[in-house]
Amino acid sequence: MHIVIVNRWPRFSDGKRWDNELTRYEEFIDHDRHKVSYVVDALGEEGVLAAPSTIASLVRVDDVNDFASLRAAVLKITEHVGSVDQLIALSEFTLEIAARVREDLGLPGPTPAEVAVYRDKVRMKQVLAEAGVRVPRFAACEDAERSRAFAASCGYPVIVKPVDGAASIGVHRVDDEAALAQLLPTLDLGRYEVEEFVEGAVYHVDGFVDEHARIRFQAVSRYVNDCLAFGTGSPLGSVIVQRSGLRNRIEEFAGRCVSALGMSTTPFHLELFVTPSDELVFLEIGGRVGGSEVPHLLNKLFDVNLFETWLRALAGERIWLPDKPADPSGGWLVLPKPTQLPARVLKATPMREQVPSIWRELLPEVGDVLEPGGAYDALHSGRFILLHETQEQVEADIHRIIENFEFEASSL
Repeated sequence: MHIVIVNRWPRFSDGKRWDNELTRYEEFIDHDRHKVSYVVDALGEEGVLAAPSTIASLVRVDDVNDFASLRAAVLKITEHVGSVDQLIALSEFTLEIAARVREDLGLPGPTPAEVAVYRDKVRMKQVLAEAGVRVPRFAACEDAERSRAFAASCGYPVIVKPVDGAASIGVHRVDDEAALAQLLPTLDLGRYEVEEFVEGAVYHVDGFVDEHARIRFQAVSRYVNDCLAFGTGSPLGSVIVQRSGLRNRIEEFAGRCVSALGMSTTPFHLELFVTPSDELVFLEIGGRVGGSEVPHLLNKLFDVNLFETWLRALAGERIWLPDKPADPSGGWLVLPKPTQLPARVLKATPMREQVPSIWRELLPEVGDVLEPGGAYDALHSGRFILLHETQEQVEADIHRIIENFEFEASSL
């Protein structure tokens, strides 16, 4: 099999950063058995650690998320190595581009239409609503007049967000008609949707779906705060939910969603609301591994590396996923960068001695400069992964970190 991997993620060797350490292509895909080629950008090249002698071809481009660049790189590899059997892209932002290249070049694998059900937030809700799943009321932002009309019929506040976004980038909570009228002219409306604001606690489900759209592994978590608030400077974390009637209902809900969407041979990251009336309401789903500390926590608690599972499945191997006889908990927390950036770090207090449940802690060093940009896996004011037997203690410890963490920085 000739496998082409599109990679935009670095791996760090400083012993501090753990981002992308689970994407070990050289370990999870047999480079001797298969012909393995890579398309990378500058950072992505740092994440390719396979021995050069085992790589069939490596092409570097300025931006792997540019359709023309990725298409040209795949064609170049095809000319040198031969036809492509798998074009693999693990990044949320590259899934759709890779699907377009597959379709254009006649390569096997997920098509744009298949990817749309977990990349296009309008399409995914259309499919699920037709299947009887409760979703927020929604409409594509076709033009400003229709967007205002939908918001008026739905009632404020409303949420306006990109149909293909991630990590809450570009998401707006709009509280009244005047704010919406001011926002809409600043947006490329063809890329946005407007939807009902749903009150409730936000949960996420992370797992893996086999080729028959059956969930083979899943873990349910409840957010501490929410992703939208993180964008305005609030801490964000989540706690693994232990056995309960609610967890059973959420797992069944996740199964209905992935089945209705026809997802197969992919990890998924599903977000949903549990309303004050105990109703489950779909929020959105991604056909990729969850971000921030999610994959590292699941790998530690359940010995499940979702990146490994995904890569081995795409390479044609039989995958092994364990039952979950134990019922541990754990959680993670990201304390965001200061709002005024760039900023030089003056103080970041380690929390391990105060909070023994901390397994991993990533703090900037005094003198480091925090720059704008990056998602949850950037270098922030503080990042923590916690392990404990009970979810109650994990949540209490997350709040303890939030309340006691000391951080100072000076704006540059």
